[in-house]
Amino acid sequence: MPKEQKQVRDLQEGSYVMMEESPCKINAYSTAKPGKHGSAKARVEGRGVFDGRKRSLSQPVDAKVWVPIIERKQGQVVSVTGDDAQIMDLETYQTFTMRIPDDEDLSPDDEIEYLEYEGQRKIV
Repeated sequence: MPKEQKQVRDLQEGSYVMMEESPCKINAYSTAKPGKHGSAKARVEGRGVFDGRKRSLSQPVDAKVWVPIIERKQGQVVSVTGDDAQIMDLETYQTFTMRIPDDEDLSPDDEIEYLEYEGQRKIV
């Protein structure tokens, strides 16, 4: 699987982390000072990249977490049918069908950017 381990203290807002076995983009990151008996704790809040669900994570700052390696790719719209678009990857020329986000208006020959992680794809 395309992911790596990092310490919680190395995470920052805008980067990605695995929460509940799902890749999430970090929206908020805060730390609490160490107490008399223990280490500093970090609270990470994020939103699922592919499902949009909110998730949170609370760990010691020296704990290790998985960070997904999400690829940003370029594609071209081949055709649009209802809420789906047929996309051709501009590197491999592979074609596949993706759901069009509600706020996007695509037409054939448009170039788009999309995220890919373990077979899941999302137009950005």
